[in-house]
Amino acid sequence: MIKKNKMTSRWMAMAAGATMIGALAACGGSGAGGAGAGGGGEEPQSIEDMTVGVAMPTETSERWIADGAAVESQLEEAGFEVDLQFANDDIPTQQQQIDQMITKGADILIVASIDGTALANQLKAAANQDIPIIAYDRLINGTENVDHYVTFDNYQVGVQQGTSLLRGLGVLDENGEETGEEGPFAIELFAGSPDDNNTAFFWQGAIDTLQPYLDSGVLEVASGQTEMDQVTTLRWSQETAQKRMEDLLTAHYGGGKEQLDGVLSPYDGISRGIITALQNAGYGDTIEDGLPVTSGQDAEIASVKLIDTGVQFATIFKDTRKLATQAVEAAESFAKGEDPEANDTETYDNGKKVVPAFLLESDIVVAENIEPLLVDSGYWTAEEVEAGQGD
Repeated sequence: MIKKNKMTSRWMAMAAGATMIGALAACGGSGAGGAGAGGGGEEPQSIEDMTVGVAMPTETSERWIADGAAVESQLEEAGFEVDLQFANDDIPTQQQQIDQMITKGADILIVASIDGTALANQLKAAANQDIPIIAYDRLINGTENVDHYVTFDNYQVGVQQGTSLLRGLGVLDENGEETGEEGPFAIELFAGSPDDNNTAFFWQGAIDTLQPYLDSGVLEVASGQTEMDQVTTLRWSQETAQKRMEDLLTAHYGGGKEQLDGVLSPYDGISRGIITALQNAGYGDTIEDGLPVTSGQDAEIASVKLIDTGVQFATIFKDTRKLATQAVEAAESFAKGEDPEANDTETYDNGKKVVPAFLLESDIVVAENIEPLLVDSGYWTAEEVEAGQGD
């Protein structure tokens, strides 16, 4: 168990040292309509006169609540007015919210889409008013009207998910080196929502990591469901994942058949659904008791507690404060009529253009490093980990 100590709030602004921007030169920029925020030919604006519309997908996930809070607080600290909206995982609601942001005079949009293909009309309307669009964590597809993308290295996140599963099974050690363990280990595979562009990146990274062990027989999938379109989980639903796991157990692991050893899960909510199904099926309450090893993503506090108590093996920590900082820096660049910094200009083709992106790094969290990665960084406190819920 981790030690208790007082930590600062996880939502404290990460944009310390960012300079406030005064009067801005009206000049052509890289906004969707071909000009900087506010449009070419208009009077220069200061950040204090500018509004950023922030469209988040849902408040049903701890992760997106955290993102919304971090983006809003850092934008406000930089001096922007903020219009933050959550769409409750409903596509028409998100479309209406973005329409309203445009109508109300948003100067810049930051959009974490529900469906990466469903916003073309809204973004065209934004482009017609020279409003730059920043895709946040999820790429928006099928439109030229996306100016910048801030995200994590999502392929690498998938690699880390596959690696964490192999570590939990004992095939790899904590340094990622092979142990010589030959198995065979029975595993099942889960993927994220099919309408989320990140799902394919997570999946490809994970399957590229696991495939050599599937080919050699160290790992086997009793269900035979090894293609992404067989294992996706619409809207990342915990309930959908639990039902699929129950069906898999009934069909392939019941009645004296082989026992399941591990599950590739792409998200903590899905992991909790999987774990509930496994516990209800009598696999034990903890990994030590025989519960299969399960991966995850997003370091949600409920799952961090499960990791701390030996129920879930791992999650992937994507520090949303850093992602928010990158989105705010991009907004500041657009406000000045400049191109935001990009460290990837090749990978993220949305079907209409390659969107300049800034990629951040992520970390594998297991029980042994909860304290240095999550508590010492102020993301969660020791008390929150012990309780399994945030303030």
